[in-house]
Amino acid sequence: MSAKDPFQILADELTLIRKDMDQLQRTSLDKKDAQALHKKLAEGVDRMYRAAPEVQQAIDNRLMAVAAYLKEETTKAAEKAAKDAILNAHDESIDAARSLTQAAGEARRQAWRYFGGFWVWLASMLATGVVLGLLLAYGTETESTVKCGQSCSHFGFGRRFQRRMPLLELGAQGAIEGSGSGLQHEVRASF
Repeated sequence: MSAKDPFQILADELTLIRKDMDQLQRTSLDKKDAQALHKKLAEGVDRMYRAAPEVQQAIDNRLMAVAAYLKEETTKAAEKAAKDAILNAHDESIDAARSLTQAAGEARRQAWRYFGGFWVWLASMLATGVVLGLLLAYGTETESTVKCGQSCSHFGFGRRFQRRMPLLELGAQGAIEGSGSGLQHEVRASF
């Protein structure tokens, strides 16, 4: 390899600089082109400035539509969740009612087993009441028979009864009037 001469190096560098300058001149704008570009940019910025409220309104409208959609979907989701919660609570309350009904039935069966002596006592009390009722009925019937015998004596039906119990009054206020023979007595009772 041969070493390059410094003059040759300088010439190569100048050539590169010239190429760069040509390229810059081709890509750079002159004053007329710069003014045209400035005008186009200013018109674009002006159009953007005039369109900005419309764009802002369109963005606001889209945001409001999205907010309304979100509100509607949120309401639907909340309603569905509330319905599901109510149905779940209803199912749980029905299950709890069934459980309580079963527990009450078991308690009732246990009470029947435990209080069997109570029912025997109750049956004996009822039997005692029946016996006392029969005795009371017999006593009432006997009293009414005696009263009938006293009130029917003036027809001659009560003579036999009066011979056995000639002066049975049983609370009746009456007067015994003699008919002369001493065997027949008429009892007037006022009740």
